Amino acid sequence: MGLLLLGLLARREMYGYELVGELRRQTDAVVDLPEGTVYPALRRLERQGLIAGRWADVADAPRRRYYRLTRDGERALAVGRRSWRRFVTATDAILRP
Repeated sequence: MGLLLLGLLARREMYGYELVGELRRQTDAVVDLPEGTVYPALRRLERQGLIAGRWADVADAPRRRYYRLTRDGERALAVGRRSWRRFVTATDAILRP
């Protein structure tokens, strides 16, 4: 899940609930994670220094914590993408008819 969150945050800054919605939307609901799993993942990524958060006041809504990728997060995303591509290539070699 962390790699997916980093991938979304590489595109733009987002808040938690927005990330949940984008995961659903961009994967046609194949990835439909409960908010209760996304927020701990965001906190973990922030503790690891891969993302940074900031609080923002929103008119007629509760404050939101927006997250963005850090330089370490960009590097981790690049490594994760390479690992994922190797995994997909290896899996395709086995599953291909």
